[in-house]
Amino acid sequence: MSENQARIFFGTELRRMREKAGLTGRQLADALGCTPQWISTMESGRKVSEQSALDLDTYFKTDGQFHRLWQLINKVDLQTTLPPGFTEYAAQESRANSVRAYAGFLVNGLFQTEDYAAAVMGALKGDRLTELVAKRMERQALLHREDSPLVWLTIDEVILHRVIGTPEVMRSQFEALLHASEQPGTVIEVMPFQAGYHSGLGGDFTILGFPDGSSTAYTESAGIGTLIRRPAEVADFVVRWDSLRGYALSIEESRAAIKKAMGRL
Repeated sequence: MSENQARIFFGTELRRMREKAGLTGRQLADALGCTPQWISTMESGRKVSEQSALDLDTYFKTDGQFHRLWQLINKVDLQTTLPPGFTEYAAQESRANSVRAYAGFLVNGLFQTEDYAAAVMGALKGDRLTELVAKRMERQALLHREDSPLVWLTIDEVILHRVIGTPEVMRSQFEALLHASEQPGTVIEVMPFQAGYHSGLGGDFTILGFPDGSSTAYTESAGIGTLIRRPAEVADFVVRWDSLRGYALSIEESRAAIKKAMGRL
């Protein structure tokens, strides 16, 4: 587990409170109904559980201090789990009035179903996976706002052939894409195999447009996200976007391709 300064601070505070109370690790463990090894694990900043945080608040009468620290630990863990740069991008995305995105490997997060998102992030277990999926679903709220942005999504046809999770997960994901493509202000197009080489093969990217006329680009590779604001560099992504869309199937052809993919499952 990566170092989390909030978790380390939790351990330091726990040790300080224990020693102030004149308790050994075993004595505190007996009082909480856990093992001395677990007390040592928490004090070293390696791991903390919510129940232990609540128990410590009750025992030391700290008015929720340990539980608040536990919440902070989870928030920091979540930020370090996300690709560097993504948190800033998400804040920008929430105020955009247009979204132009190319996805070459996986369905863009704005259009992922809950099960598809869980399958994509399946290497993460337990509460962390649940929280990450929930955060991804929360992002999609901007698609349902009264002032929702105009969205253009181009996906590579390879996405229609790659089974993520199970056939049932993929079928639901394709149904969600079809439903989204029928909504006003949303365009979903498929980049066919026969297009050959095109500018999207350099990697996924998104261009956000804002009410003041400015734009920001975002690209992600090898787990690292990069937010691009310099107008000249954003303009390069706009050119890439305009170029690749010329090779995409029409809206109706794209819907037919998605339906065909569903029929293969």
